[in-house]
Amino acid sequence: MRIGLALPQYDYAADGADGAKRLAWSSVLEAATSAERLGFHSLWLADHLFLSVEKYGGPADPFEGFEPIITLAALARRTTTANLGTLVLCSQLRPAGVLAKQLAAVDLLSNGRLIAGMGAGWYEPEYEAAGIPFRQPGRRLAELTTAIETVRRVWSDDPGTPPCLPPPVQRPGPPIWVGGKGDRLLQLVATHADGWNTVWRWTISEYRERLEALDQACRRIGRDPGSVTRSVGLYTLVGEDERDLQRRFNRLKTHTPPGVLTDETLEDWRRGRLVGTVEEVREQLASWKELGVAELIVGLGAVPFALTTSDDLEMVASAAALGAICPASEPPN
Repeated sequence: MRIGLALPQYDYAADGADGAKRLAWSSVLEAATSAERLGFHSLWLADHLFLSVEKYGGPADPFEGFEPIITLAALARRTTTANLGTLVLCSQLRPAGVLAKQLAAVDLLSNGRLIAGMGAGWYEPEYEAAGIPFRQPGRRLAELTTAIETVRRVWSDDPGTPPCLPPPVQRPGPPIWVGGKGDRLLQLVATHADGWNTVWRWTISEYRERLEALDQACRRIGRDPGSVTRSVGLYTLVGEDERDLQRRFNRLKTHTPPGVLTDETLEDWRRGRLVGTVEEVREQLASWKELGVAELIVGLGAVPFALTTSDDLEMVASAAALGAICPASEPPN
C-alpha cells in the first residue's frame, strides 16, 4: 500500500500583517519536497476557488488557496518521483476540452506522474461566486460523466475534439479517479473511472460497506472490481507513545480554526481517523491494506488540506515505514 499526502493548500493558521489570512507558496513547496524525501508516493491538492470550514464547526469566512492545476505544474518542476494528483477537480468549473489540455501539460511537465481526480462538486458558494449553476446531484453527476468522456476523447485525439498537442506522457492518458461515496457516484466510478477515492473520515466497517457497493456496481456492468484502484484519505495523527500523541493533539488544536476542535477530545478524534501511537497506526494501516486500499492519503490537520508541523509528517513516515512501502525508485502509476 502506498502513502500520499494532502498538501497544505489552505493555510488556515497563517495571518498577514493586516490580519487577513495569507498562504505562502514556500509552505506548500516545503511540505511537498519534504514528503517526497521521506518516501511519500503521492502529493494532492483540492479544487476550490475559496473554501470555508463552517461545515466543520469553524468560521464561515472563506480561506484562500492556490489553484491546483497551476500549482501542480509548479510542483512538477520541483519534485521528481512522487505522483501528483487532484482530490478532486470540480467538473463544472472548466470547459472539459480546456481541462484535458491543462492536465496533459501537467503530465508532460511531471514526466508522467499525474493522477487526475475528478468530482461533481459540492461547495455551492464558489459556484455562485463564479456565476456557474449549482444543479441537483443527478445533474452534476451527468455533467461529471460528460467531462470525463470529453477529457478521454481529447487525450485520444478523437477527430471530433480539439487536438491535444503535445499529448500527455501517459497513454492513452493519465488515470482518472473519481471522488465520492453515494450509490450513483459508485456506479459512475464502475463505468468511467480508473480509481475511486473517498475522504476524510472512515471506519473500516463503513468503508467496507461502500466497497461492497462499488463491487456490486462493477459486477452489474461486467467489470472486474479489482480493476478499480482503491484510495482513501484520512485525517492522521501519530505519536511515539500515548503521552506524545496527546501533546500532538493539543498542538493540533492550536493550528486549527476556532470551533473545529473546541469540544473534541483525543478519544473522540481517534474514531474514523488514522490516529494512534506508531504501533497502533501500523496495525490500522495493515487493516486498510487488507481491504485492498492501494493508496492511503493522509491529511495532517483537522480540516482538509492543512498541515501542522513537519515533525508530524516525519512521524507518519516512521509509522508507515515508507522506505519499505514506497521506495523512491518506484515508478509512477
